[in-house]
Amino acid sequence: MNIKTIIGIAIAALIIFYGVSVNNSLVEKQERVNQSWAQVENQYQRRSDLIPNLVNTVKGAADFEQKTLTQVTEARSKASSIQVSAEDLNNPQKVQQFQQAQKQLSGALSRLLVTVEKYPELKANQNFQDLQTQLEGTENRISTERQRFNESVQTYNTAIRKFPGSLFASILGFDKKAYFEAEEGASETPEVNFN
Repeated sequence: MNIKTIIGIAIAALIIFYGVSVNNSLVEKQERVNQSWAQVENQYQRRSDLIPNLVNTVKGAADFEQKTLTQVTEARSKASSIQVSAEDLNNPQKVQQFQQAQKQLSGALSRLLVTVEKYPELKANQNFQDLQTQLEGTENRISTERQRFNESVQTYNTAIRKFPGSLFASILGFDKKAYFEAEEGASETPEVNFN
């Protein structure tokens, strides 16, 4: 064997070892994204599981607006029907569809909690207070998990775009992941009116 052949084999081996290293690193980052997404879904599921108890507790209040309860139940059903798999994280439209359904459920829950203000006996109900506290805690967990998800997506997306890893990422089929984006109008300051 001549020196050129040995150098060629050594360079090819280095490229292969580097490619394997990049692949393993991207797989690890991709799995971190998938795990983060699972935690987001887990917290949304927790919220969804609390809603039937909340609705049943509220139903016990005399003359409570049935329309509000129906909206919450329908929004929960729609939000629960939209599933996003690990492969769907490459599809921004699918993630946005999931976000929209969750936003509708959040809106219906907000309307329910505002309506409850008219019912002092319901606000004094310990079950209702406990459920409200659990929902508030869950909303905080959802926010935290969405932030962690976006951080893992950023790390992954950066890794597949930086050179020379981007060469291997495109060859090995690693695609950009979608972020969990802020709701439209979230940056606007809400109007407060005390009239």
